[in-house]
Amino acid sequence: MTEAEILEAEERLRTAMLRSDLEVLDELLAPELIFTNHFGHVLGKEDDLAAHRSGLLRVKELEPSERVVLLLGDVAVVSVRMLLVGTYDGNAANGDFRFTRVWALSPAKTLRVVAAHAGIAG
Repeated sequence: MTEAEILEAEERLRTAMLRSDLEVLDELLAPELIFTNHFGHVLGKEDDLAAHRSGLLRVKELEPSERVVLLLGDVAVVSVRMLLVGTYDGNAANGDFRFTRVWALSPAKTLRVVAAHAGIAG
């Protein structure tokens, strides 16, 4: 696993979120995903996919900055600041967030997010 591979996976994830591309999101999110959102709620892969599938979550802009990648063998940790513009349940969901994602190699040797956390950037 290289930093270039992680950055490519991060970009695929960003693009999939912008397009609500369920096929790519399904590929990049591990079945056992643990995602803690900025409200402290713990969600799984199916919760994330359902929000995109139903239109509950719509991401219009997602601009990364301040990205740090830490490679640890078959695992990588990414911290990235994201300017997000979108809606959640029809309400504006705009903000400056910081995401931490843990990428791991699947048994098929593909990169998938196994854990993630979001917080308000300060």
